[in-house]
Amino acid sequence: MSGGHQSRIFGKRAQHHVLILASGDKVRHMTIRPWMAALGVSVIGLFSIGYLLATSYLVLRDDLIGATMARQARMQYDYEDRIAALRAQVDRVTSRQLLDQQVVEDKVDKLMEQQQALSQRHGKLDALLDRAESSGLMGKDQPSDPTAPSVKDQHAELGGSPQTIEAALSKGDPADATPDNSTLAYVPAPETVADRADRVFSKVTLSLKRIEQDQLSRVQKLTADASQTADAIQTIVKHVGVSLPVETASAEVASDADEGIGGPYVPPQSEDAFDHSLDNLDTALTRLDTMRTTVEDLPFRNPAPGKLITSPFGNRKDPFFGKLALHTGTDFHFSPGEKVKATAPGKVVSAGWANGYGNMVEIDHGDGISTRYGHMEQLLVQAGDTVKAGDPIGLAGSTGRSTGTHLHYEVRENGRPIDPMYFVNAGARLASYIN
Repeated sequence: MSGGHQSRIFGKRAQHHVLILASGDKVRHMTIRPWMAALGVSVIGLFSIGYLLATSYLVLRDDLIGATMARQARMQYDYEDRIAALRAQVDRVTSRQLLDQQVVEDKVDKLMEQQQALSQRHGKLDALLDRAESSGLMGKDQPSDPTAPSVKDQHAELGGSPQTIEAALSKGDPADATPDNSTLAYVPAPETVADRADRVFSKVTLSLKRIEQDQLSRVQKLTADASQTADAIQTIVKHVGVSLPVETASAEVASDADEGIGGPYVPPQSEDAFDHSLDNLDTALTRLDTMRTTVEDLPFRNPAPGKLITSPFGNRKDPFFGKLALHTGTDFHFSPGEKVKATAPGKVVSAGWANGYGNMVEIDHGDGISTRYGHMEQLLVQAGDTVKAGDPIGLAGSTGRSTGTHLHYEVRENGRPIDPMYFVNAGARLASYIN
């Protein structure tokens, strides 16, 4: 029920609401005033707002959690992608370094093989150079060229010893020298390990190639000199009329060609230019040695250096009969008792009295060539002795058909007398080619 009093000025007053609570015989009255209603409405409103907020939080919480987890997942993926990229970059760098290292190792191995090949040639070439030096080929141009290296230096350079190779490689600019870029308008890219290895490899390769080319050119020159010397000796000897023995294996193979040759076809081996040049030099030196040995075994020396010729070879007036007769040798003026020396090595086939020769010595030099020394007063050798060039074989005299002390000197080929001056003059020309 509600109650109130009337206002005398403004009319009726607002009536208050009365809340009646009955419980059994008890009845309670509670007047609901305006501020109480306002407070109740406020509490209800706050509760509703709190409920709505709690409900919204509960509803949106899953979405917020999902968004946070998604963002964390994205961040994790980004980190993983970045780590993967870094790993890939590291792998690329490592692979490049390994590749560069492999390239460098391969090039170093190749350089070592080239240097080892040059060093191995030292032993093979050293023997040939000793032969060339003993033949006088290496010092041939020494007097005319003061700036040329000595024979010993030429031998060392051509031999290709490890010390010579290292000295040649150390010449020139250092391998790691970089050009001056101060005047350039740009800054070059930094040099990588592979680039530097390429530059070093190119420098060393050029040095080794230069050494090899120098060896090859000089070996070819020695071969040409040996061939020219042998040809000159052969030409001089042929003019004398002496046939030289076959000195090359190719000639022996050619002489046996008619006996039949054959065999299965096999492709030729790859021939190295340097090895081929060494074979050519060996063949040329062998031919030259054969020529010189043949020449040194033949009587090309003068039996009486500086002596006067009293009677040449050929037809002359016989000093005893006074009619034309063949003089089979050349007479040289000698003093009584002066030593007579052999003009070439050989074997004494006769030593004693020989009619018109008086005391005579005959020496066989091989290849059908022999020499005779007549009119000696005393013999210093006997038949069967072996003599060398320049060995004394007797003392000059005037025995046999002789008008005075002199040496009667003969050269015979297969028993036929030849003018000794052919050999003496040829020997003068051969002197520059014979040691």
